[in-house]
Amino acid sequence: MPQANGTVPNPSSLDSAEYNPIDHLNAIFSHPSTLSSISKTSSALSKHQDEIEREISNLVQRQSISDVQSVQSIQAAKNDLAELFRKVEDVRARALQTEEAITEMTADIKRLDNTKRNLTLSMTALKRLQMLTTAYEQLRGLSSSRQYRDCAQLLQAVIQLMAHFKSYRSIDQIATLARNVSDLQRELLEQICEDFEVTFAKAEVAQRRGMLAEACLVMDSLGDNARSRLITWYCNTQLREYRQVFRSTEEAGSLDNISRRYAWFRRMLKTYDDEHAAMFPAHWRMNEMLANAFCEGTREDFRNILSRSVRRTDGHSLDVDLLLSCLQETLEFEHTLERRFSNTSRASIDTFSSDSERAPVFSQAISEAFEPYLSVWVEAQDKKLSTMIPQYRQQPPKPPDEEFSSQMVIPSSIELFNFYRLTLAQCAKLSRGARLVELSRVFAKYLDQYAQQVLLFYVSERSSGQTPSKTPPLEDTILVLNTADYCFNTCTQLEEKIKGRIDESVNGSIDLQSQADAFMGIASATVRALVRRVEVDVEPTWREMRNTGWSKMESVGDQSSWVGEMLRRIKSRCEEILGMLHKQQYARAFCDNLVDSVANAFIVNIFQCKPTSEVGAEQMLLDSYVLKKGFEELLTMNASNTTPPTGYIKRVNRTMSRIDPILKTLQVRPSPPEALVQAYLIHIADKSDTNFRKFLDLKGLRKQDQSHLMDLFQAHRASPRNESLPQSSALLALLTAGGGAATNHSAAAAAGPTIASGIGSLSSSAATLSTSNLPARFDPSVFGNAIMNAARDGVDRFGTPNLGGSTPLPQTPSGAMSPPTSQAQQQQHATSRGSFEIPAAAMGTTNLNENLRNIGKFFKRDLGGFGGRFGRQVEDGGGGG
Repeated sequence: MPQANGTVPNPSSLDSAEYNPIDHLNAIFSHPSTLSSISKTSSALSKHQDEIEREISNLVQRQSISDVQSVQSIQAAKNDLAELFRKVEDVRARALQTEEAITEMTADIKRLDNTKRNLTLSMTALKRLQMLTTAYEQLRGLSSSRQYRDCAQLLQAVIQLMAHFKSYRSIDQIATLARNVSDLQRELLEQICEDFEVTFAKAEVAQRRGMLAEACLVMDSLGDNARSRLITWYCNTQLREYRQVFRSTEEAGSLDNISRRYAWFRRMLKTYDDEHAAMFPAHWRMNEMLANAFCEGTREDFRNILSRSVRRTDGHSLDVDLLLSCLQETLEFEHTLERRFSNTSRASIDTFSSDSERAPVFSQAISEAFEPYLSVWVEAQDKKLSTMIPQYRQQPPKPPDEEFSSQMVIPSSIELFNFYRLTLAQCAKLSRGARLVELSRVFAKYLDQYAQQVLLFYVSERSSGQTPSKTPPLEDTILVLNTADYCFNTCTQLEEKIKGRIDESVNGSIDLQSQADAFMGIASATVRALVRRVEVDVEPTWREMRNTGWSKMESVGDQSSWVGEMLRRIKSRCEEILGMLHKQQYARAFCDNLVDSVANAFIVNIFQCKPTSEVGAEQMLLDSYVLKKGFEELLTMNASNTTPPTGYIKRVNRTMSRIDPILKTLQVRPSPPEALVQAYLIHIADKSDTNFRKFLDLKGLRKQDQSHLMDLFQAHRASPRNESLPQSSALLALLTAGGGAATNHSAAAAAGPTIASGIGSLSSSAATLSTSNLPARFDPSVFGNAIMNAARDGVDRFGTPNLGGSTPLPQTPSGAMSPPTSQAQQQQHATSRGSFEIPAAAMGTTNLNENLRNIGKFFKRDLGGFGGRFGRQVEDGGGGG
């Protein structure tokens, strides 16, 4: 049965598409008692069937009626469309008829319009032809009577009218008239040129100046070619005498008489101003054209003269003084011409900041001939500098009559760069190409020599009276540091000035960065030399530390006596040194290097204090804490009410914290043995049997007691938890495997004091960095040599400080610190440790330069971490380091 609520019927409904009568009957007559309702069910089905049939019949009837209506609508639309097409066609036909009617009506008007236009053109052409013919006849008459002012105006009109008849050249009469006009123009040109020649030949310029001035107006009307012809003739006429008298093959044309050439032309310009300037229009710039012609001829003469001088075989070479004198006169003459003929004043050429807004007209107009031979001048500057460097070396760093100042630099450096400035200004006037590149190379050459032969010499050993050598005074060391900083900054400025003056095509050839880096290497050497002075002062305190009975201490008391003495000595020396350092970045560099040096020396001396008990280790830990607190005050000890920079405090804590793991491991008792092994693996954190045995020796354990601890150590390090530990800890890399004091002493004697590589990266061997390995008595005779040898041999290391401290040099099996033996090994070590190593090389100048540059690069890189631009004094507030 259908459902009245309109929902989807279930499968048992008669309206369902899946209706199954069997299932439906079973559902209705599910029990024998329901069979009594069969008749009622049958009548309900019949009624439902009748209703469905009626609905179907109604739907079929409505659909039939709808189809008939649709057919009728389509037919009506077709009829309307046909009527529309008919009307459109009718409108088009009437439009064509209208167009034909309008065309017929306007045809006569168009013909009349074309006739009027053609008549107008014809009348205009005839009028112009009449005007052209009349003007031509008048022009012929005026030209024959030399009335040039009227000729100029009329000639312009004739030329303009003739331009309208270019398209009528096929007409014989027009072609004939065009030829006549051209002939008349040529006649005027020849006539005016003849008038100029006759007038100048008879020296009647003053009498006929007005006529010639009017003739120049005609030349203007004749065009550029006519004007150029007259200008060329005038220049050749005026310079004819000059070319005969100062011929390059004659004596008057030699370089000795160059001043006579320029004096002659100055007289010529005066003659032009007084007698000829009124003849020529101002826009011709005849005087400038005359000057250009003079410069071109003179330049070619000088080229021939200089070429013959170079090729001479009689032994008389080109005189440099004469060449420079001639060149100077030529430059002054060119500058005079530039001032005369330039609308804008030329900027000064004697300062670095010169910059002309307008391109010079006469710059190198004559001096260009000298440029190929300027290498002689560059060689002269080279020779002059070669004599200056030895003189600088003999001079004292500070004049005896001057008082020392913390900002003072060595006077010779100022004199050298002043010479560079003047020479550069002079060369820039002569050449902006290859010669300036050659001069920059000469500059670089003697900057290197100044760094090596003067600045390094001042901080190396020097003879004094009866003694073979002496340590340079502290003031000299500070002067060298200030001078190296000044030279570094000035090198950069000099490079920028040269690049600003040289041609763009060779701009890339200028590079003084290597020289700047070399001066920064000198600055690094002087900072390390200052640190070395402190190391020598505190050597007795390290000796006292080693002589202390660390194994017999029963309790931890106050700080050890040697600590107080060390801090007193350090602060006393630092107060003197820091008072002389006027730039904060160098004071910071000195303090960082000093803290690193003391921390490394402390580690080395710990292992020389055998045996050390647990109480002794605890006392050492207290002493290291006292040293750390003392170091925090170093940077600001000369400044009252100033808090040390946060970055410096962090640096001191990080550096001194390298000592803590060693002392904390020593504080652990050997019983139970597992505690000592675990403490070593936690604090020292490496797998080295050798290093572990050093700790056992340091604690004073007997050999037979060490066997069980070694077995236990080997067992624990093999556990999965310790697989990632390195083979050897960086904390113990400063120690030699030989271990003895004698071994360390010999290593120090061989190495001597060295130059630090950079701020806070003293990652050389223990013998190099710690004063505990120095001879008991400081020998000043080795101090200066050590600085030079360190730079020459390239034994220093550079690295950026990391959280773990400095990175050491690799150790050989014998315990001696040595650099890698090959370049590939050096690169491998540098890559693995994040640092740079200078390879060992021959004792040569090139190697010395390279080592100084590398030192300077890394010193400058570390200075860049102080929060200020290098080379300028900055205030380190609380910023990082």
